[in-house]
Amino acid sequence: MPKCVVAVIPNLEKVHEVLRVWSALGVPGVTMIDTIGMASLRQWVGRDDVPLVPSLRALIESAEAAFHHRTLFSVVPDDFDLERLIRETERVVGRFEDPETGFLFVLPVLEARGLRRP
Repeated sequence: MPKCVVAVIPNLEKVHEVLRVWSALGVPGVTMIDTIGMASLRQWVGRDDVPLVPSLRALIESAEAAFHHRTLFSVVPDDFDLERLIRETERVVGRFEDPETGFLFVLPVLEARGLRRP
C-alpha cells in the first residue's frame, strides 16, 4: 500500500537540504506549502481568544504573519524504505523528538493514481 509522508519543517534553512535528501532517496515528487502553527499564530496575535481560522485577509495584510514552517507531502510506493527516509531527514533537521525540529508522520494511502517512480 502506498504511503503519504508529511513533514513539517520549522527551520526554513533546512528545507532545501531535506528536499535534496528526499530526491536522492528516490522520492517520486514532493508538494511543499507554507504553513503556520497555532502556537505561532497565537503568539503573533498575542491573545488566547483568536479564532481557529482568522480571516485570510488579516493574515495577508500583516507583515508579521509571515509563514514559519514548510510542510512537505509525498506519496511513496509500498516498497519504499521509510525508515531510511526518516533517518536521513532527521540527519538534516535533528531528532524529531527534540524541540524546534518539526514533526513527521506517515499515513496509508488507500488509492493512488498517477504515482510515478523517478
